[in-house]
Amino acid sequence: NTGTAVGEGGTILRTTDGGATWAGQTSGTTDNLLGVFFTDANTGTAVGGGGTILRTTDGGANWIMQTVGTSYLWDVFYTDASTGTAVGDDGTILRTTDGGANWAAQTSGIARDLYAVFFTDTNTGTVTGWGGNILRTTDGGATWVGQSGGGQYGLFGVSFTNANTGTAVGEGGTIVRTTDGGTTWTSQTSGSPWALWEVTFTDTHTGVAVGNAAILRTTDGGTTWASQPQGGIMFGLSFSDVNTGTAVGWNGTILRTTDGGVTWVSQVSGTTNFLRGVSFTDANTGAVVGEVGTILWTTDGGATWNPQSGGAALDLRDAFLTDAVTGVIVGQGGTILRTTDGGTNWVSQTSGTANYLYDVVFSDANTGTAVGQGGIILRTTDGGVTWNGQTSGTGRTLNSVFFVSANTGTAVGDLGTIIRTTDGGTTWVAQTSGTANTLEGVFFATAKTGTAVGRYGTILRTVTGGE
Repeated sequence: NTGTAVGEGGTILRTTDGGATWAGQTSGTTDNLLGVFFTDANTGTAVGGGGTILRTTDGGANWIMQTVGTSYLWDVFYTDASTGTAVGDDGTILRTTDGGANWAAQTSGIARDLYAVFFTDTNTGTVTGWGGNILRTTDGGATWVGQSGGGQYGLFGVSFTNANTGTAVGEGGTIVRTTDGGTTWTSQTSGSPWALWEVTFTDTHTGVAVGNAAILRTTDGGTTWASQPQGGIMFGLSFSDVNTGTAVGWNGTILRTTDGGVTWVSQVSGTTNFLRGVSFTDANTGAVVGEVGTILWTTDGGATWNPQSGGAALDLRDAFLTDAVTGVIVGQGGTILRTTDGGTNWVSQTSGTANYLYDVVFSDANTGTAVGQGGIILRTTDGGVTWNGQTSGTGRTLNSVFFVSANTGTAVGDLGTIIRTTDGGTTWVAQTSGTANTLEGVFFATAKTGTAVGRYGTILRTVTGGE
């Protein structure tokens, strides 16, 4: 139940209920935190940019800075409450035997960045890094010996189940395995072209590797790795009712839930293109759009996805279906496409702009709004046949828009931009968001109650329509 996550800008989050809820903790730094390790529920260390080392003995209620005067530290590992090793840029290896009160530099023998460290006991440990570098110690780091077989790419994660058996992962889906303490490392087939950032094994056979758009699992020591249903980076989401939803994202990923998001099942998209937008008009009928003019259509809830033409080679960003046969797509270069026959034909509409359009929403079959680059807002009252520009009052890119009725809508965008209309877009009024973070999405349940989300975990909530 008890875990800690660290990240950008000194972020530290803590859970005591298995991740159902996460509470922010005060780190006292704005440096990026890149690694964290706890020896028990209370005693832990986090490391990061600027040589930052933070220590807690009370479960993160207080974090104490331990400065070592080095550059980036990427990972840290403790074998007990007192003995730990941290690794970082330019071959940095640091060792403590007093819980971090003092850190002593060790000689790695290389100048390459080191990304991961793992010890099976106080003396026996392995470090991996840039250019496939692997270092091994059997004397607590007094000496580190280079090993071959790591390949040419960066190795970002390493895990051992005993002194002899270990796995390292890295760039380009790299996975290498040893069963003799690193004397030899053997390449394994991951099936993923993406960077793998971390790996963990629960026994010599069973392990999981994670990375960009990838969760891989093995039950045979890595002889085979199977991709697990997951989202990677997801760009679009559409629910047709409280339980039934579809998410789309990297590498042609389409995920489907029928239990309100408790579980998600991967669907076959038939493409590896990035998928940007999705819209369902009922549980069965939906459209997905993405890069290189990708348009996919389903009439069976995603059991099958059929490719459609009409998007040229353009980057298509969003779709909205007003019924089972009628929909609009927006995207690169002011593209607006419309169908009235379930996607058999997509007809280009005149937008009057060459700017990217990032989002489109309809409040009824006729009334819709599209937003995009440079603060552009377009409005239709005839189902998307004609579009007219509106004055947004901002030159910042608008990434998302939502209307609760034909007249009342909110758009959000770069640098915390929020604008609001109550007259169908004749006038748009700027609102104070309280953040400079880019906002990527907005949704209102009622005219007054809404949520905006954005980068760096930003979530904003209003019960007054933003006023």
